[in-house]
Amino acid sequence: MDYQLSLGSVVVSTQGRDEGRLYLVSENIDKDYVLVVDGDIRKFANPKKKRIKHLKAMGEVCDTIADKLKTQKKVFDAEVYSALKTIIK
Repeated sequence: MDYQLSLGSVVVSTQGRDEGRLYLVSENIDKDYVLVVDGDIRKFANPKKKRIKHLKAMGEVCDTIADKLKTQKKVFDAEVYSALKTIIK
């Protein structure tokens, strides 16, 4: 994949021990890597660095969280966790 995932995009891990786990993109590092959080195991204090090619976009973006990330406002882990839980159901 030669594209960047946008902030707030919902992705699922396709490789590694966390395969099948839902994440939210919190930061683009470069053309190959992003930082992802889930609000539960991976919080904003300790995001996971993942290769973009090991992630599959779900086609959804959490707009409220994306806006907060773009304006550098505080995003709480509980917001991310509840947003991902509503997507699962």
